[in-house]
Amino acid sequence: MILAIDAGNSRVKWGWFEESDRSGGWSSVASVSLIEFAASNHDINPFAATHENPARIIISNVAGDGAHQLLINWTSIFEAEPLWLRGEPARCGVTSRYERPTDLGPDRWAALIAARALEPGRACLVVNAGTATTIDTLSAGGEFLGGLILPGIDLMRFVLHEHTGRLPLQEGRFVRTPRNTVDAIETGCRHAQAGAVERMHRVLGGDSACVVSGGGGQALIERLDLPCRYVENLVLEGLACIGRS
Repeated sequence: MILAIDAGNSRVKWGWFEESDRSGGWSSVASVSLIEFAASNHDINPFAATHENPARIIISNVAGDGAHQLLINWTSIFEAEPLWLRGEPARCGVTSRYERPTDLGPDRWAALIAARALEPGRACLVVNAGTATTIDTLSAGGEFLGGLILPGIDLMRFVLHEHTGRLPLQEGRFVRTPRNTVDAIETGCRHAQAGAVERMHRVLGGDSACVVSGGGGQALIERLDLPCRYVENLVLEGLACIGRS
């Protein structure tokens, strides 16, 4: 049994991966907001609620030191020593061409490893649409060539609201030719996200795969003019690949 934990900027997800057969599978996956996670106490350990004593614990944490300490506290009840993932030169058939591989976020690294397992031998664009949107390029040979980081939809709206005089902070509609301010903001943000993905897809090559994840992933796919595959928990899938290896 593998306990995979993905502590992101706004949510914490974890899953229990069974290795009982050749392919394995998730026996359960849970998700809470980072605020709920931080508010939990030692009497309610979220990881011990349904399972006991995993063989391996793999953690991706980009939520900061506070989440790190909570994760230490709550995984300490198990015998397995956690592997705290960070960017690496190579793992699970993926080679990093980042200038400093350790600078790459563990969530991006895990997502690349998952995409390689899902699309073996094929160039792939790996997109995670969350608080930030990341767009990473993976060659057919398994090389991470580099990628983009841009604000997610909610951050784009917030920045426009905070740094302009009167632009409202509310969700509008995506329309072809916006004729009011909130729709103009919404449509502009959606075009910016989709345009970045499509431009990077052209850089990688028109026949490459596109794997999309994150809370905003399905809405993003609706705006893309290219075939995509949505994977709800891509980072967890990558952590499970690492655990199995």
